Amino acid sequence: MAERREQAAPDAVLTRIGQVVMLHHGGDREEARRRLLDLWAEIGEDGDPLHRCTLAHYLADTQDDPADELAWDLRALSAADEVTGGRTGGDPAMVRGFYPSLHLNLAADYVKLGRAEAARTHLSQARGAAGALADDGYGNGVRAAIHRLELRLADEGFRGGESWGPPRQRPL
Repeated sequence: MAERREQAAPDAVLTRIGQVVMLHHGGDREEARRRLLDLWAEIGEDGDPLHRCTLAHYLADTQDDPADELAWDLRALSAADEVTGGRTGGDPAMVRGFYPSLHLNLAADYVKLGRAEAARTHLSQARGAAGALADDGYGNGVRAAIHRLELRLADEGFRGGESWGPPRQRPL
């Protein structure tokens, strides 16, 4: 019975995160941010890395300040690295599929902050990790978003110190 509860706990947390994400997608950004921060406080800085990765990824989406968005996306990447680095009992193969989106989001953050070289570095990492994506709607969407951001960065109008607004929508 205890084993069953342990197996249900991660799913319960991910379900709760998913419910808040639906609230955010429904247009209540402030309430979603508040609830996600409450969940972050609950699981803590040392909580399950898969939970922290997922939560930080979605917390980034609720931020108003691009620097705050970057900080949360960096937390998501760090937590993913804990899983794939073998430092936890998580599923490294599953988390590898997150990397294209994580790096794409970081590239978009750096674009918003006018940091072209950092954006290009993460965009290159997103492209390199895209082989882990399935040939499905999600994978095709992330690959298309990588391509769109590559086109934006190739635009001669973007010079490293110039900020020209956020991408139309975050990849995830």
